Amino acid sequence: MVQLRTFVGLVLTALVMAASLELPARGQLHPPTVAGLRGIPFPGENPPPDLPSFGEGPDWDGKPPPGIQPLAMDLFKSKDFYKDREHWLDPLYWRCNSPRQIADMRSGGAGSGTSDPRIGKNPPGSARWGNCGKDWARENLVSPYSFKTAKEHYEALLAAARAHGGPTKHTYATMPKWDGVYGEYLPQGRRVWNYGRATQVPTFLSLLKPEYQERMVRQLYHEGVDAAHQWSASYCWPEGFMRQWATGPKPQRFIVTPDIVMFVGSGSGNMWRVVHLNRELPLGQESPQWYGDTVGFWDGDALITRTANVQAWTQHTTWEFSYSFETVEIVTPVHDASGKFLGVDWETVIYDAEALAQPVRILWFRNYQESWATADRLGWAECVRALYPIDGYATQVAPGQVIPFKVPDMLDRPWARIWEDNFEKNMDKPKHELDLGFK
Repeated sequence: MVQLRTFVGLVLTALVMAASLELPARGQLHPPTVAGLRGIPFPGENPPPDLPSFGEGPDWDGKPPPGIQPLAMDLFKSKDFYKDREHWLDPLYWRCNSPRQIADMRSGGAGSGTSDPRIGKNPPGSARWGNCGKDWARENLVSPYSFKTAKEHYEALLAAARAHGGPTKHTYATMPKWDGVYGEYLPQGRRVWNYGRATQVPTFLSLLKPEYQERMVRQLYHEGVDAAHQWSASYCWPEGFMRQWATGPKPQRFIVTPDIVMFVGSGSGNMWRVVHLNRELPLGQESPQWYGDTVGFWDGDALITRTANVQAWTQHTTWEFSYSFETVEIVTPVHDASGKFLGVDWETVIYDAEALAQPVRILWFRNYQESWATADRLGWAECVRALYPIDGYATQVAPGQVIPFKVPDMLDRPWARIWEDNFEKNMDKPKHELDLGFK
């Protein structure tokens, strides 16, 4: 059988490149700031740094940068990452690679093939080093606000709107004219940080609680060492809520009415988010949804939302999120000096008391491209499965071929079960007590 580990990445990369148009040159975008509530800019360096490989070509296979003393045991030497917990927060354990660099060790990035794979000629020990002198500061990743829950944050934003006569009740005549097609403006080619391109792994892990640190280490080990990527798109699994801040399904088109705002998109999976204006949670049944349930209101021309009831899931090269996951999002319009609408700033604050050590935040921009009236049709991608986990690897299976297949439990972290069944039989996995909520 031919193992096909790059096909999905090639498709996703092409979709992103096709969807992204250059925004007119301008400085860093600053949405309106409401002290303690929204609009606070990154406190440190922005945009995030580039984290390239240190040294190119086989001469650098496994060789550390000058002045760096490697650890006796690191990710690419280890036979059991569970035993290495004391080193997880040391950049040297990861050879100073970012999460995405580790996931792409055998490719040029996002699945595109290369004649010079960073895993080296004798994997996994020959894995290349990243740049130990670059990282994106943790202060840029965590929320700058004091709120502990999305509910508390959202209610404070609503109270602020009410204090000056809001929330705004728009009609068709007065509502913001955001309908249309959007792309992604990437300052200096950088994507949002949660995809793991610009941050050293220990900085990323510091955002997580211990069990979720272990989950992310496990993922990076099996992606970087075993090349056993369990990408949702490989198996036609749902992509999950957090995927919209990476390659793949994004909010590419907006529909605005007085009652709802709708974000839709297509790609490796399709996204469909509806903001129910001037409503309260819960919205009907409380069974978790892949994109959750979202309520919101207008504060002038700013759209403020809260999302809850999200299906717990994962996304490769970043953290797993739990059923406690919620967001507060503030979407504000951006205009040029002449008043022309350029797009929207998108501030997302993520709350997850089970997975995160503290709330985190993503700042994003979606650039307006054209109206629905002139746009091409909206594609809708139905996933037709060609890959199956054979011995733990996403492997292409030809029509008519008969294979043994273990049906996954989609609510029991199927990616983790594949790794456990195929790669961890000789590992000393710690036992976690089942928390039933009793004290």
